[in-house]
Amino acid sequence: MAKAGWDVTVLEKHDIPGGRARQLVAEGFTFDMGPSWYWMPDVFERFFNSFGKKVSDYYSLYRLSPSYRIFWEDSLMDVPADYEGFKNLFEQIEPGSGEKLDRFLAEAEYKYNTGINNLVYKPGLSVTEFIDKDLIAGLFRLDVFQSIKKHIGKYFKNPKLQQLLEFPVLFLGALPEKMPALYSLMNYADIKGGTWFPKGGMYSIVKAMHSLAEELGVSFLFNEDVQEIVVENGKANKIISFNQKEQTTASYTADAFIGSADYHHIETALLPLQYRSYTENYWEKRVMAPGCLLYYVGLDKRLNNLAHHSLFFDTSFAVHGSEIYNDKQWPTNPLFYVSATSVTENGLAPEGCENLFFLIPVAVGLAGDDEALRERYFDMIIKRFEDRVGEPVKQHIIYKKTFANSDFVNDYNAFKGNAYGLANTLLQTAMLKPSCRSKKVENLFYAGQLTVPGPGVPPSIISGQVAAKQVVENFIS
Repeated sequence: MAKAGWDVTVLEKHDIPGGRARQLVAEGFTFDMGPSWYWMPDVFERFFNSFGKKVSDYYSLYRLSPSYRIFWEDSLMDVPADYEGFKNLFEQIEPGSGEKLDRFLAEAEYKYNTGINNLVYKPGLSVTEFIDKDLIAGLFRLDVFQSIKKHIGKYFKNPKLQQLLEFPVLFLGALPEKMPALYSLMNYADIKGGTWFPKGGMYSIVKAMHSLAEELGVSFLFNEDVQEIVVENGKANKIISFNQKEQTTASYTADAFIGSADYHHIETALLPLQYRSYTENYWEKRVMAPGCLLYYVGLDKRLNNLAHHSLFFDTSFAVHGSEIYNDKQWPTNPLFYVSATSVTENGLAPEGCENLFFLIPVAVGLAGDDEALRERYFDMIIKRFEDRVGEPVKQHIIYKKTFANSDFVNDYNAFKGNAYGLANTLLQTAMLKPSCRSKKVENLFYAGQLTVPGPGVPPSIISGQVAAKQVVENFIS
């Protein structure tokens, strides 16, 4: 918006920029509080290129090798960063699968390029946006009507290879049997695009975007908890905000407003009833991506057998998935994920110490995430973690903070405590998502994980670009 010549002010609830991608610094440890995977580097590069900048103008990237580690019930697997190594891994596990992987990824590359160039940068306001001869010609190659589980199963029979290829769609918020095979594009992003890490952590992206915005003249007002959007005759004319630090209330007028907070919160808490585009019944019927139990943990020692990213697939994927999406209950024996940024960068933990981030996917809308429950789950996963890394961990914890569904609600006004947003199912894609433009307030627009193109860091960045373009193209003075 600033690049287009607008005078832009950002109202931010917290005392630092970043939202769900905030940073936690405590007792010498530096944690990324939310996103921890850096995939699709081309999307970040494209963003900065649009301002005549490069990613390298703001932060450095490491390509992780191995990309990540998977702990199975009976073994562990380091996923190679180089393609030949990755292909050899498949061949060793399932003879003949290397050649199949070539064909699988050729299809995934087509979907990735088509998706990035012809799908995700569209506002999803009308089906006519998708009347594109190249898109129509390749419709069946996009595999939108087949599940990714069936698609992967056609190529590979080994359960470990299937789960390895199915796991990336978890970032998009649904079980593999519910996700269109279109999203094998995520396998291309993973295997060919690579897993990266920005020096200083994921918060380096926030710092870069904040710095770029200020270079362009954007004003940031922190500790501003927006209370109301005042609408008159179908047009928003001001915002009422409460400054949590100063304990004062102020109003801000503008010609246009872009809401990148939780869409449901903006609709149901900030707008008058008659100006809401969606009913509560609509929201209740949405299929949500998972919530999270998070643990930020600092150790007083280094661990010997640790990768930057570790996926613990040592219990039943099917059972945990069903508990999240079907039963909507607290998991009995969950899968979990561990990020150890200090493995890659020493400065993120005190000398001789380790920085750990644990994540358990859980169903949204669950109540009762009190300290007793959080501790019960932590004890459950830390025991499994100790067993697999082969050394004591719990007794070396010198810092720990937890974060769960109720914190997502309190800190981010997250609908049902969601961590990622809406699941990218076929019936929640493009124009079937909540619109990036209000249907009832002519100068109100939306960005973020609950509108187009969907959940994840790259899609959320793209959503801001889409919303800004809509304002520039459609704003009526």
